[in-house]
Amino acid sequence: MSIRDVATAAGVSYQTVSRVINNHPSVKPSTRDRVLAAIDELGFRRNSTALALASGRSRAVTVLTSNTTHYGYASILQGIEETARAAAYSVGVGVLESTDEADEAAIAAQVQRAADSGGGLIVIAYDPAGVRALGAVPAELPVVGVVETPASPPGDDRPWVWADDREAAYEATRHLLSLGHETVHYVAIPSSTRRTSARTTGWQQALREAGAPEPLPLQGSWGPAGGHTAGLQLAQDTDVTAILCGNDDLALGVIRALHEAGRPVPGEVSVAGFDDAPHSAYLTPSLTTVRLDFTGLGRSAFALLHGALEESAQIAPHPVSVPELVVRESSGPPPARG
Repeated sequence: MSIRDVATAAGVSYQTVSRVINNHPSVKPSTRDRVLAAIDELGFRRNSTALALASGRSRAVTVLTSNTTHYGYASILQGIEETARAAAYSVGVGVLESTDEADEAAIAAQVQRAADSGGGLIVIAYDPAGVRALGAVPAELPVVGVVETPASPPGDDRPWVWADDREAAYEATRHLLSLGHETVHYVAIPSSTRRTSARTTGWQQALREAGAPEPLPLQGSWGPAGGHTAGLQLAQDTDVTAILCGNDDLALGVIRALHEAGRPVPGEVSVAGFDDAPHSAYLTPSLTTVRLDFTGLGRSAFALLHGALEESAQIAPHPVSVPELVVRESSGPPPARG
């Protein structure tokens, strides 16, 4: 069905149908009702491309990210897509080049291609590629960045949303210390910048407040293999009785390494993860972790961008997700000293 078919059925011009579709105030209520009835009867659907050309506004959002499979990234994408679909927006995903060889010019070119597609941008800036992409977005383009917890409150010109990673790591470390462990070792995920990450800062803060020794963090990766490597190293030190991991996948690798080294969890070593990924409740032992609502974070990112695109509302930076400690089987008191 075309707009002219609707016009014929309603007994009006196709220009009048166009005005109704675009909510033009000059159409009489009785005429508007007649046109809308014809639209329903014929099952007419607006052509989104034509609408964008006519209104000068694209009902589309592009998400730039360097990863689409890790739990946090994928859950954010899910939240964006769900909320965008409900608002009749389409979502495109641009995967950023995340290797060290990806220079500023290459990142800027990817951002420009996304900008040329129209609409607004959401950048998941959990790694250096994402941070560089967020910094390369043209000033005139509506954008929201999903970022690590900032070191200090950003200004209103930084349209960011974030989960409170610092508080989450702080609470997880306090939980392990409260069980009687002398200190907590930390296996870190990569940071989006060269500075100390918010998760590392929260872990350090809890140790310092408790007067506990502060071991050097071990740098892991995003996946279980990095946790396994770090776990094998930590397992050799019998003074290690508690380990906090930067995500649940790292914790999976750490638990496997401890098992191989004959150090039971939580009998000899307590392990806590981060994110509450779906598999964490079904490990043996089930994993103590910190739940972050990444899907809600994605919803909030789109809602902020949608407000700017539809209503020219100001986009203000703010934290969205409040962490929740989930205590399961993998944490317990330290072994008794003989």
